[in-house]
Amino acid sequence: MTQSSVPCPVAADFDHVRAWVFDLDHTLYPPHMRLFDQIEARMTAYVVQTLGVTEAEADRLRDHYWRTHGTTLAGLMQEHGIDPDPYLVAVHDISMHPLSPDPDLAAQIGNLPGRRIVYTNGSAPYARRVLEARGLSGLFDAVYGVEHANYRPKPQADAFAEVFARDQLDPAVGAMFEDDPRNLAAPHDMGMRTVHVADAPHSADHIHHHTDDLAAFLSRVLG
Repeated sequence: MTQSSVPCPVAADFDHVRAWVFDLDHTLYPPHMRLFDQIEARMTAYVVQTLGVTEAEADRLRDHYWRTHGTTLAGLMQEHGIDPDPYLVAVHDISMHPLSPDPDLAAQIGNLPGRRIVYTNGSAPYARRVLEARGLSGLFDAVYGVEHANYRPKPQADAFAEVFARDQLDPAVGAMFEDDPRNLAAPHDMGMRTVHVADAPHSADHIHHHTDDLAAFLSRVLG
């Protein structure tokens, strides 16, 4: 029996948590806002320009990198030795116009007891722009990007370990909120409570809870 099937109120399942870790894309804003479409287009263009391949081949490679290495950036670094910093600047040079503030989500996050952080496979400067567009600036104690994990991406366990060590975060009192089920396996193994944030649930032993409405879920966590 997994923890998600134990008959207990949601609030009781989080009453020990004092470190709240949130992914960014498709977690702190919903997928239907389609902000990431711009990033995907810029990633494809970067692969085309850097490797001299067709757009179709670039899309194929991006899928290969994501499945094999965790992110397009990780694949480009490991298979082609690219410099990550120009890539991160280029692919995150996008408009925030699809995003809108979410006062309810801001209120729920602001009421969480303990330390609140954002940890994304994108860059920290990009994450701060997203938080500002969503009306979530000033709510988090720290914002970490892939650069803070020495460019190693989630779902690699070493990436989580690097970021949590930087933050002096104790996973035993932590909770991780993520849209990608793969990225919840390492936090679960480290002892964190895990929440899958997505339209459709994903059944796995390393996922304790699922929600398609983060603000509503956090209101239940707060009791």
